[in-house]
Amino acid sequence: MTNPELEARNAALRGQVDSMLANLERQTAELKQAQTEAMSKVGRATSPDGLVEVTVNAGGIVTDVRFAPSAFDRSTPEKLGQSVVATIQKAATAAREQADAVLAPYQEGLPDLPDLFPGMPSIKDLIPPPPPVPQAFAQPQAQPQPQRRDDDEPPESFMDRRGSQW
Repeated sequence: MTNPELEARNAALRGQVDSMLANLERQTAELKQAQTEAMSKVGRATSPDGLVEVTVNAGGIVTDVRFAPSAFDRSTPEKLGQSVVATIQKAATAAREQADAVLAPYQEGLPDLPDLFPGMPSIKDLIPPPPPVPQAFAQPQAQPQPQRRDDDEPPESFMDRRGSQW
């Protein structure tokens, strides 16, 4: 091979490498922008009875919980607690789905470990799926109430304590 031919091949290879590096930099910038967008997603959910509204960020962190003004009049602490948990889970699922949708185009066509190293476990198998969201309002087993004697003071209700200092 003559010197001009070698220089031409080297220049062609340099051009290919430069093109590949520019493409990699562009893809990296796009992925970084998509990650930022994915992390900005939030999920909002309202309980079926409308008493609880929750906002959760893409990381699964609760950022806001609001109760309807009538929440304490229309529900018990136990039911309200169950409603809060179920609504948080619903909002977190919504935030996660939005974030996943933003990142999905960048995950398509990526090789998995077995593609690169035969016999290795799949990364997809190493990441467990999110747990199922439990039934939001499954009826809890009724707890037996203690028998009240005539000389007992009436029990203080949750509603009676709302205004008092704890």
